[in-house]
Amino acid sequence: MSQHPSLRAASTLGAKRNVLKRFERVAILKKRGDWKEGDRVTGLRKTKG
Repeated sequence: MSQHPSLRAASTLGAKRNVLKRFERVAILKKRGDWKEGDRVTGLRKTKG
């Protein structure tokens, strides 16, 4: 019996995530110069990947 496609692991599906983790958002804001060390990590601005 085969496994339904919706039950496969996320890595095998190859779908692109549309939500960034906090550390990914901080990295983008650092690169733009909108975030410095010591700034708060809660309530970050929205970013586009």
